[in-house]
Amino acid sequence: MKVVETEKELSVYESMAARFDVAAQKLNLDEGLVKYLRTPNREIIVHIPVAMDNGQLEVFDGYRVQHSIARGPCKGGLRYGPTVTLDEIRGLAAEMTWKCAVVNIPFGGAKGGVVCDPDKLSQGELERITRRYTAEILDYIGPDRDVPAPDMNTNEQTMAWIMDTYSMHVRHTVTASVTGKPLDLGGSRGRREATGRGCMIVCDQALKRFGWQRASTRVIVQGFGNVGSQAARLMYEAGYKVIGVADMYGGVFNPQGLDIPKLLDHAKEAKAVKGFLRGEAIGNQEILEQDCDVLLPAAVESVIHSKNASRIKARVLVEGANSPTTPPADDILFERGVFVIPDILANAGGVTVSYFEWVQDRQGYFWPEGMVNERLKHIMVAAFNDVVGYGEKHNVNNRIAAYMLAIDRVAFTLKLRGIYA
Repeated sequence: MKVVETEKELSVYESMAARFDVAAQKLNLDEGLVKYLRTPNREIIVHIPVAMDNGQLEVFDGYRVQHSIARGPCKGGLRYGPTVTLDEIRGLAAEMTWKCAVVNIPFGGAKGGVVCDPDKLSQGELERITRRYTAEILDYIGPDRDVPAPDMNTNEQTMAWIMDTYSMHVRHTVTASVTGKPLDLGGSRGRREATGRGCMIVCDQALKRFGWQRASTRVIVQGFGNVGSQAARLMYEAGYKVIGVADMYGGVFNPQGLDIPKLLDHAKEAKAVKGFLRGEAIGNQEILEQDCDVLLPAAVESVIHSKNASRIKARVLVEGANSPTTPPADDILFERGVFVIPDILANAGGVTVSYFEWVQDRQGYFWPEGMVNERLKHIMVAAFNDVVGYGEKHNVNNRIAAYMLAIDRVAFTLKLRGIYA
């Protein structure tokens, strides 16, 4: 999916750092503490030799950035992609620290990545890359150190390979070494839908603030991977009117509402939203600017930027993706009165249920899905109220409020622990 070309708006790390600086300044933190909070605990670069199917040897670059261990083990996804960079991973690791603190779960933040093109790799090649990457970072991960999870272009199978590789090295099965696993290997019920469900839960809270009803609330979802498709399905089933959906190939728009179950069937067969006959075709950038009540970007970074923020017609923005809005766009949206539910709150349902999975694995007792969803709702509603309340108290937008709340919680923990010397 195309993103804005402005370099200053494209860097995930710089976007995070700009928001961090504003929040830290408003908190009046000590300069040394600010430097400590900004600096990652550890950055790991590995080079992964892999025997390819054609017999040749290839070497892939891999990263794991552990931003903070102040509140507990690191937690964060592993992504595969040809454009993965250390800068991107560094920014996303920091955002995981703030995300875990916003929902008040006992994790710090981490992120991992391997520079490769999964579309050009066989299943066997992906497995060998994953297992060797795991072996290279083995000394730095584990249920008490750093717990990986799926992210872009990785999935339950990837996590199963990591769990098995880790377990083989320590000579016993350690299901809590990763989350996002298959159910049969210690995964949690409700994990696959968790991020999309979390988006709906915070959207419900926004509706309560505005006195809106689900049936008359028009929703557009950009991105139809796991997060976007689950959010669209759950919102449709809850009574929202989903009027537009797009993926990387294009979109479909129907102001009367889309039949999401039929669209899901179409997308499964066609491998794309494009071509669905019960709506008009629309571009994946154009769909962002259509008239709606709720816009849910769930694709890639920086799709809402300084060049299109003034044309966003939604009154509520629910950020299902990581960093879909750039800092300059934040200012424009705030001035226009758009109620933004920032990514470190809106898409925190995934890491929250990952936390539940880690807890269940460690205690060897697994919860029914209803209990998972109930506990997810409790945490997401509390976090929404904390963020909005913080924003009203300090007269800042929800994004800066979320950062301030998260930074305040991590800083408080660091002050209590002190500095080991």
